[in-house]
Amino acid sequence: MKLPLVATLITAGMLLALASPVRPTSTQTTQGGVGASPVVSSADAPPGTETLAVQWVKISVPSLGVMLAAVARPQGVGPFPIVVLLHGSHGFAQEYVRLAQDLASGGLLAVAACWFHGGGGAGSRFITPIGCPESPPMPNASSPEAMQTVDALVQAARTLPGARPDRIALFGHSRGGGATLNYILRVGDVQAAVLNSAGYPSQLADLSSQVKAPILMLHGTEDSPADGGAAVTNVQLARDFEARLRAAGKPVEAMYYEGGRHNGIFSSPTQYRDEVQRMLVFLLRHLRN
Repeated sequence: MKLPLVATLITAGMLLALASPVRPTSTQTTQGGVGASPVVSSADAPPGTETLAVQWVKISVPSLGVMLAAVARPQGVGPFPIVVLLHGSHGFAQEYVRLAQDLASGGLLAVAACWFHGGGGAGSRFITPIGCPESPPMPNASSPEAMQTVDALVQAARTLPGARPDRIALFGHSRGGGATLNYILRVGDVQAAVLNSAGYPSQLADLSSQVKAPILMLHGTEDSPADGGAAVTNVQLARDFEARLRAAGKPVEAMYYEGGRHNGIFSSPTQYRDEVQRMLVFLLRHLRN
């Protein structure tokens, strides 16, 4: 699926960044970290992604697995604020890499990561899958395994060349949004979060006062299981969660796309463009301070 915002020109600076190898690096988790230290190394482009202007890396974590990730870099020298992208239950895909490219064109060092292998369901028809069999199995979004995986990606992203380690955000779609929300509730350690078609179960709504980062909520009014949603992604639950955040005095912004479905970001070019612009404005506001 060709998207109008995808950058098609690669500057000499980006070519240099893409050509530079990523040396294996052992990172240290922060005080709020929950997992073992990840090691970052260079990786070959997966089949079918050779034309995507990104740098491929592997993020290895003992007892967890080896996660494949695409790093999209802005023009210039940096350091740049970071955003880590977590895919939904349909699995890792080229669409997330292209989203990372579009966010990078706006000034963010964007890391689209395969945080679990496989995937499927009704939302699969909206994506072009990228295989990553060494990644961990699909976890529950609130599980310790999910928190360890997200934490490893956050810590690894901080070590990337050109990254600003003190300014990092998470983006999550569907199950990835659930993992993002659980992370900022239970761990923190990021400065902003974007929740796209995320689930809002009652137990998380009850914890809204513990949110540790500004949130941007993007949701379709017609979200349903028909194209990959679930009972917990019903738009009323999203509205209720937003209301609880506001009542607790937490910084939150929300956009509800009229008639939008669970995978509207991938099926509607108009919604996609709007989401990218909203994300850039929100993330740069909170990450450039």
